[in-house]
Amino acid sequence: MTTIATLGPEHSLSWQAAAQYDGKANIQLYPHVKALLDAFAAGEADYAVLPVYNTREGEKKQYFRFFDQIKAGYWVDNVILHSNLSLGVFAEDETLESLRMLVGKREVFNQCEEFIENQLPGVTEMSVQDIGQVIEELRAAGPTSGKAVIDNAETLTAHGLRIIEREVAPHNRTRYAVLGRALAPATGYDATTLITEPLDDRVGILVDILNEFSRRGINIVDMRSENDIKTQKLRIYLEAEGHIHNDIMASAIAHIESRVIQQQGMIRLLGSFPRVDMRTKHIKSFGFIGTGAMSKWFADRLASEGYEVLMTGRTTTLRPEQMIDRVDVVVICVPISVTSATVRQYGPLLGAGKALILLAGESEETIKSALETTNEEVEVMLVHNLWGPQAATMKDKNAIVVRTSRSGMFCSEFEAFLYKHGADIYHDSPSKHDLLMGIGQKLPTVISVALAMTLNENDITSDDIASHCTLTSLYPILAMSRVHSQNPRTYAEIMATSGDSRKIVSDFAKNLATVVRMADAATIPGLCTLIDENAEHLTETFLQARMRQAKAVDEVLGRMI
Repeated sequence: MTTIATLGPEHSLSWQAAAQYDGKANIQLYPHVKALLDAFAAGEADYAVLPVYNTREGEKKQYFRFFDQIKAGYWVDNVILHSNLSLGVFAEDETLESLRMLVGKREVFNQCEEFIENQLPGVTEMSVQDIGQVIEELRAAGPTSGKAVIDNAETLTAHGLRIIEREVAPHNRTRYAVLGRALAPATGYDATTLITEPLDDRVGILVDILNEFSRRGINIVDMRSENDIKTQKLRIYLEAEGHIHNDIMASAIAHIESRVIQQQGMIRLLGSFPRVDMRTKHIKSFGFIGTGAMSKWFADRLASEGYEVLMTGRTTTLRPEQMIDRVDVVVICVPISVTSATVRQYGPLLGAGKALILLAGESEETIKSALETTNEEVEVMLVHNLWGPQAATMKDKNAIVVRTSRSGMFCSEFEAFLYKHGADIYHDSPSKHDLLMGIGQKLPTVISVALAMTLNENDITSDDIASHCTLTSLYPILAMSRVHSQNPRTYAEIMATSGDSRKIVSDFAKNLATVVRMADAATIPGLCTLIDENAEHLTETFLQARMRQAKAVDEVLGRMI
């Protein structure tokens, strides 16, 4: 039979956590954490369960120090326990107003601090270790009037106390670490916890360590530092998303030891385990209509967050109409030219309480189609990601979010997913989005295609370009090369978008004709006036910032040429 060591007494929250982890196990109880960990280290138990975090108290730092005592074994799992702390009394006629003494554990008093201050100001608090033992001692000692006990409802009831206040610490959950002998296998939705040895002083060492995770797209779930008691050197406790057997995680840790800390053996693995999310997730499942590279890119990252993801398209066995009933959120990610038609085909199938996320580059017509064809109780939001499926992460990349009057809880959770992964989020109205996309995508693409046509018509070769371009004049050539070295369908779809982006291109064509006429006529004063007027509109701040970027690009290009 499996044996679990945890903190007593019977019916305590730690006992309940152990029972929740394995209801058939033999649970051995210990009076304090040191005795518990000593027993586990000595092999007296297969697992150890101990509290490490409470939503009201925060982290229990002292427990992390005890990890130093464990030279064998790993943190292999977690138990989340809702603490139903209640107030129990001995006498039948006892009220809040008649109470004079409150009995409880020290950590329970901390968790119930708000209730005690508001409801029991001035009451005497008696901190104890074994609630059950003290209850029996109070009964044996004589009159119990004016005395009350705060603990979980199960313990109070088991000892015959009458509960007069329930849930005195709402939203009170405790996370328990489960220690085992062998490292837990990867599940695809994991976290890894690490602890450093005392580190020598080095400028920026904490920032540099965190940067190694950040630049690899690894999210830090929990991090804290403190000075080692003996040496007063810095120690870091860190929990990051991903399993230790994941190549990206292993690479980050190896690089930190060799290049940042510059000492081997300074990072000790506490464990990897199925990830715990103390926050409430409202979405359980996503379903994609469209199986292209961008759909798969998002699907992989949503799956890594623990969501169920279903993929449907023209070649999948699972059809979109079958998938829609099985998911909370439907994501449409198809070519721009067929997005509105796809929305009109499948939008009516979404029932109330679901959400429709549109991963699209054109906003006004797409959102109009969604709002017209879906149930009024369906959430609707458009997201335009300004990166392609070749991107390793979302970090520092722009995401345009167009919320609607029906963007609610599910939409906000998807936006939080983008934010968590490092995307820079900008909010637009539908018309503003399409207008700005004319500047950011449609016009540069049109110019790139027209420029390539011009080179072809004038028989200008790549060698000619390299020999006669300055670094600055290479910019449009770079954009042209990018357009012509990737999927032409993507850029054709961008050029064919409707809405206000068309106005941008037509206005540019009109203004280009004006500039060409003035240049052909050698109207130099007029051209100078145009440039000055443009500079005033763009503002000096904008121009200076872009000049700094241009110089940085020039520096890179200069090294490459």
